[in-house]
Amino acid sequence: MTNITRWNPVNEFEDLINRYNRYFGLARGNGEREGKDLFSRSDWSPAVDIKETPEAFNIEAELPGMSKDDVKVTVQDGVLSIQGERKHEEETNDKKHHRIERVYGSFLRRFTLPENVDENSIRASFKDGVLSLTLTKAEPAEPKAIEVDVQ
Repeated sequence: MTNITRWNPVNEFEDLINRYNRYFGLARGNGEREGKDLFSRSDWSPAVDIKETPEAFNIEAELPGMSKDDVKVTVQDGVLSIQGERKHEEETNDKKHHRIERVYGSFLRRFTLPENVDENSIRASFKDGVLSLTLTKAEPAEPKAIEVDVQ
């Protein structure tokens, strides 16, 4: 099975430290204290399943509470990006929030595509809060022999 995502443990460690600091209201790196905005751009990323069949790779991302208009999928230089934003419902005079456990804000997931993916045939669908992507495999390019003339 081909691995199509790269894991960077340093980024996860930095994310863990940042979450810890925000949870306890500790100072940010630039000396500021965080107020109401407890979640930043990297505080959540949707859960993703990646499956492989002989014909394609299938990616499913859980995006509950979002619509297809909230999500953008792009492919550039062999990297598939899924990005979007889950907006927080503002508190009003007639509605008071007592507990908020779901994470809101922007997210960005990137996956390095294997060489055998046809980038022009990627299909996407969105149903019941699940983004489904199908990445069709391409036939591997045969090496082309070039005849060399000796002078």
